[in-house]
Amino acid sequence: MSTKVNTLEEGLQQFHGSMECFKIPLINTRYTEGIQYLAEHGQCHWLITDASIIGKQLMKKSYFITIDFKRLSEADQRQKGYEAEIIYTDGNDTVLDMQTYRVTDFPLQKIRLYFIDNMLMLPGEY
Repeated sequence: MSTKVNTLEEGLQQFHGSMECFKIPLINTRYTEGIQYLAEHGQCHWLITDASIIGKQLMKKSYFITIDFKRLSEADQRQKGYEAEIIYTDGNDTVLDMQTYRVTDFPLQKIRLYFIDNMLMLPGEY
């Protein structure tokens, strides 16, 4: 595991609750300090935007949404034809949506985010 990945994972562990909220102006989604840290240090503003847009669309189906990013194994990548997926659930294993990504530069193998009341956050900030 690279130093960048270790540093990012360790940095994400420091977020519990949030004192400040940020906003994506065009879609008015709010997000926490932990998500801001993830976007900056993981260089994944695309993930924050994608998760916010889909989460916002799914708010009619569930108030509480889990967002699970997962990079597939090399064997699964060859079989399925894409590198990573994001699965959106209601928190009770009911899949609400799934997005696939042929290629990604996201440094982590997996991460879970929550989308609640138009707010994107890390699980530790819930």
